[in-house]
Amino acid sequence: MRQALDAARDAAARGEVPVGAVVVRGDEVVAVAANAPRALCDPTAHAEVLAIRAAARALGRDRLEDCDLWVTLEPCAMCAGAIAHARIARLYYGADDAKGGAVEHGPRFFAQPTCHHRPEVYAGIGAGESAALLRGFFSTRRAS
Repeated sequence: MRQALDAARDAAARGEVPVGAVVVRGDEVVAVAANAPRALCDPTAHAEVLAIRAAARALGRDRLEDCDLWVTLEPCAMCAGAIAHARIARLYYGADDAKGGAVEHGPRFFAQPTCHHRPEVYAGIGAGESAALLRGFFSTRRAS
């Protein structure tokens, strides 16, 4: 989670919402990414999607069934869909997202009968630090 938090800080420094993601296979970090929708002019450039894309390229395959995803914020519905399609084995995330999250909140994507792959989910890993990054980022935005 430390590398995901570092990526989230990098995103904030670039004016992006501070979310970072890391794909790990065993003890190997396969990919690290941060939110970049503004920089890439791409609304799908969430940290999770970018990390999954990079990991799939690095491993030369579309299924990442032997990989785990660490992300600083509860994934949205789009990212949950990408996680399911990539067949990520385990999802570890930091802060809950009551407004936009889709794992424990909102549509609870992995609990839907149409979801064909459900990763093991571990919530709250580094939640305090992840939430503090987000609060600080949006507090600064509101103040300016």
